[in-house]
Amino acid sequence: MENLISLVNKLQRACTALGDHGEESALPTLWDSLPAIAVVGGQSSGKSSVLESVVGKDFLPRGSGIVTRRPLVLQLHRIDGDREYAEFMHLPRKRFTDFALVRKEIADETDRETGRSKQISSVPIHLSIYSPYVVNLTLIDLPGLTKVAVGPFPDLPLAICFSEGQPDSIVQDIENMVRSFIEKPNCIILAVSPANQDLATSDAIKISREVDPKGERTFGVLTKIDLMDKGTDAVDILEGRSYRLQQPWVGVVNRSQQDINKNVDMIAARRREREYFSTTPEYKHLAHRMGSEHLAKMLSKHLESVIKSRIPGLQSLITKTIAELETELNRLGKPIATDAGGKLYTIMEICRMFDGIYKEHLDGVRPGGEKIYHVFDNQFPVAIKRLQFDKQLAMENVRKLITEADGYQPHLIAPEQGYRRLIESCLVSIRGPAEAAVDAVHAILKELVHKAINETHELKQFPTLRVEVGNAAFESLDRMRDESKKNTLKLVDMECSYLTVDFFRKLPQDVEKGGNPSHSIFDRYNDSYLRRIGTTVLAYINMVCSTLRNSIPKSIVYCQVREAKRSLLDHFFTELGAREIKQLSKLLDEDPAVMERRTNLAKRLELYRSAQAEIDAVAWSK
Repeated sequence: MENLISLVNKLQRACTALGDHGEESALPTLWDSLPAIAVVGGQSSGKSSVLESVVGKDFLPRGSGIVTRRPLVLQLHRIDGDREYAEFMHLPRKRFTDFALVRKEIADETDRETGRSKQISSVPIHLSIYSPYVVNLTLIDLPGLTKVAVGPFPDLPLAICFSEGQPDSIVQDIENMVRSFIEKPNCIILAVSPANQDLATSDAIKISREVDPKGERTFGVLTKIDLMDKGTDAVDILEGRSYRLQQPWVGVVNRSQQDINKNVDMIAARRREREYFSTTPEYKHLAHRMGSEHLAKMLSKHLESVIKSRIPGLQSLITKTIAELETELNRLGKPIATDAGGKLYTIMEICRMFDGIYKEHLDGVRPGGEKIYHVFDNQFPVAIKRLQFDKQLAMENVRKLITEADGYQPHLIAPEQGYRRLIESCLVSIRGPAEAAVDAVHAILKELVHKAINETHELKQFPTLRVEVGNAAFESLDRMRDESKKNTLKLVDMECSYLTVDFFRKLPQDVEKGGNPSHSIFDRYNDSYLRRIGTTVLAYINMVCSTLRNSIPKSIVYCQVREAKRSLLDHFFTELGAREIKQLSKLLDEDPAVMERRTNLAKRLELYRSAQAEIDAVAWSK
């Protein structure tokens, strides 16, 4: 069972080393899930003396006002032999055999974190004591509850006293810190109260009652029993009649201030404590469960049983949290490479991922590419139908163009130049729908770029690279649009530029009206003749439109869609190769908040994996 407390000790040290010490944080905390014993008491309640009695060493700082200003995680390790020494986690290679130096280091380390202004901090100090005279036990000594802020300080210059004195909120800050520890369901509360004061006014009992109203997690410790007024005793309290707890009350007799000043040996003090309870009539029947030695053994046994009961839940929590942390880290992506080659590789890989996602949109693996087909199958044909060629081939317009084309010499067989001008005037209007189709496909391709960028999770890490990739893609699409528009309009111009001989051979010949040059020139411009010309031109225009409805989409696909799939980021990669290393580094300007979160998540993941390995090792050892 002893290895269970050692397990929690290791996990507590790992938590503190990796920044998890129960503070408010968006990161998951293992510290709060670990069973612990928190020592709570008001100032001058004898809390420090109880801890020193349990350890058997005089090692805690003493003085007036608030002495304990940081949580002290005190881990006791029972060892064989007769050597006693202490180690601090922040000084891993240094052993202290002189416990007066331990006291000094606690005070110095407190000042390093909080300064000499008597302010408090929730960052714990980890102290391990190895001795053959202790039981395996872990206690967390918390700052003493107080009602008044202290200061000014005679040992500090006046300017520092006013600038660095304790704030008025110190009383509430200490209470909040104590609550943050003892309100957690895995915390065992060691409530220390002096017997020579009314229990109803005890700060420790008051706050423990608020967080543990049934007294299931609270151990009551009564100090200074030997200082009670004559004729009074603490039997009712120790037997649980005055204030009942689920756990038994324990009375202790600490060293007096005179004993402390004279450096009375702790072993002698323990012996005197045993003699007091065994020889005092009021407490003789309770002597077997009184004293600091009994308190330490009882707490050690209880802590072991609590840890054992919490192990399955702890394993489940750790497994779940590891999965959540891994998922979050995968979402945030890998950290940035430090060398230029690594950065270039990262950029190229991210661009390839983006390019692959973009092609999937075009190929139908992802949605969006079907909108291009909608342009070809619906939008473009509808736009051509709306041109209303029949209005352009109205009688007056046909007469005007035919007569103007004939000039001063009317045509003989067929009005070839008139036909050409009529056809050209109609076909030129197709340029508008053709350009609109090119622009519509261009807008769809840009929309797919936006989608691909948003779906490339790696780009979310780097805002500048995200912008650069988008700009490069849009520049490429603009170039492809211009080329596509030029080639598409060429198709229209080609149809306007050349009429085959077969077209004129197949024209209907009207001997009476149009085919006989001996007739009057006015017969060649009558309504029936002009109407026939308009009908013939409209039939040709419809044939050409049918051809263009097939050839223009082919041109757009060739010049825009195919090119977008083939070389969307060629321009970006070409420009990238010419950039200097400093410019390259700027592309990977990940949000500092994201970098910090990834670092913190990685530390927590390391902590939980370490905890999982430690717990598994204990489970296998059983």
